[in-house]
Amino acid sequence: MTRRYFGTDGIRGQVGSGVINPEFVLKLGWAAGKVFAKSGRSKLIIGKDTRISGYMFESALEAGLVAAGVDVGMLGPMPTPAIAYLTRTFHAQAGIVISASHNPYHDNGIKFFSSLGSKLADDIELEIERQLDLPMTTVKSSELGKVIRIDDAAGRYIEFCKGTLPSGFNLRGLKIVVDCAHGATYHVAPSVLDELGAEVIAMGVSPDGLNINEGVGSTQPGALQERVLAEQADLGIAFDGDGDRLVFVDINGEVLDGDELLYVIAQDKIRTTGACSGVVGTLMSNLGFELALEEIEVPFVRAKVGDRYVNELMQSRGWQLGGENSGHIICADVTTTGDGLVAALKVLHAIVDGGVSLDQLKTNMQKFPQIMINVPIQNRAALEGNGDIDRAVSAAEGKLAGRGRVLLRPSGTEPVVRVMVEGEDEQLVNQLAGDIAAVVERAVA
Repeated sequence: MTRRYFGTDGIRGQVGSGVINPEFVLKLGWAAGKVFAKSGRSKLIIGKDTRISGYMFESALEAGLVAAGVDVGMLGPMPTPAIAYLTRTFHAQAGIVISASHNPYHDNGIKFFSSLGSKLADDIELEIERQLDLPMTTVKSSELGKVIRIDDAAGRYIEFCKGTLPSGFNLRGLKIVVDCAHGATYHVAPSVLDELGAEVIAMGVSPDGLNINEGVGSTQPGALQERVLAEQADLGIAFDGDGDRLVFVDINGEVLDGDELLYVIAQDKIRTTGACSGVVGTLMSNLGFELALEEIEVPFVRAKVGDRYVNELMQSRGWQLGGENSGHIICADVTTTGDGLVAALKVLHAIVDGGVSLDQLKTNMQKFPQIMINVPIQNRAALEGNGDIDRAVSAAEGKLAGRGRVLLRPSGTEPVVRVMVEGEDEQLVNQLAGDIAAVVERAVA
């Protein structure tokens, strides 16, 4: 059965457009409640990022769940990975996240975690969609769900994050700028770093509902680069709006993306345990990353883009490390989903325990020039079997002569197709990406 609402990362869109409206979210809460209530009295928890529409959708979900006879725990603003962790901690049947991650404030979305803190199984998502087709009913008053506010959620998650490090580990002597994108990590990330002994300079920690991801965060690290240099800090860390992605900035103001951070963590695994079983990347992972892992004899495979696919391939291989160049990193030895703060602590462990600066840790990995152009598209079918696009891609691959890659990929979260070209010659890469993007634009016009 084809999904009508759920994508690779839940349901997402512009507020007030399509299904991202209070009426649908009320029905979605009820439908999810009916599915999880089939096994008896159930409890779900709800968390959100800091965008203004979160209040509206939080109330709608709460009402729908209560009408279905499900108890609800309200977490308030919390990072997405924290909600995955707390779902397990509170033995809830599921966790619900209200967030559009790195998107602007006018977008929002809903995604679910299972009782194990992982993405919902396909059959459960499909069952929720089936329930959405049924008339909404309300259980008897004596069976209505109850709602509580969970006040210690942030403290629990902070202790969990610190607990992923070896006993006695500290960050004393490090000066760190942390950029929370005016998002869900604003009240936890600075606290974790401070409690571990770092000198913390916090930015992007004044959410007003409208400024999430605006000019700050992992998708726009320029402000962090400037601040690291101005403060003469040892490094900087930027999270996205919901805290499941990150980038680092080294002492020289240079950005390290997800590929480079995965390489740092893999090296540290080898240093501390003697081996790294393997790393799962994606179709977007840099070729230089793959070659660098080959040099240190770490197996590498590519999954489709999306943390769901990375996680599935990690599980099938029995590997503990994987992620995307966007900074979505899964450390399966300590958690079940991509967690920006946990990944940041893994990198900091490599720096402090290994006694090597961040800029030195990345020196053995040389990224190939990679350009990505987002082409707006409303009709994905226009891409399929298009001869002009196929010929443009074939011509570009011929010019790269086996020392690069071309990838066209419709986004799972935005109405764009991503045109990516990678190779040794930056000028050629830019030219080829522009040529293909122009053909795509004409094809979908």
